[in-house]
Amino acid sequence: MTTTTPPVDPVDSGADPRKDSLIEYPSDFPIKVMGLNQDGFVHAVTAIAKEHDPFFDASSVELRPSSGDKYLGVTITVTATSREQLDNLYRALTSSPMVKVVL
Repeated sequence: MTTTTPPVDPVDSGADPRKDSLIEYPSDFPIKVMGLNQDGFVHAVTAIAKEHDPFFDASSVELRPSSGDKYLGVTITVTATSREQLDNLYRALTSSPMVKVVL
C-alpha cells in the first residue's frame, strides 16, 4: 500500500516565502522602464507604481532621454514588500501599451 503525501502549503507550514528570496523585504527597489518619449508616458508609469506601492514617492523618479530624444528611460524606486507585489508590478508595467522594456 502506497500513501501519497499532500503537497506542503507554505502558509500552513509556517514557512516564510521571503526566506527563498535574495531580496530582503521591505526594501527600496529601483525599476527601469523604457518607452517612447511622449506625453503621458511618465504619468502612466508613476500611476502603475502608485497602484502597487501606496508609499511611492513620485519625486524620486529619474528621467533619461535617449540620444535622439525618441525614447525615455524612467527609473522608479518602489518599496518592495513581497515577491508577489514585485511580480504584479512587473506584469502591470509590461502590459502597458506605452512601455517597451522593463528592467
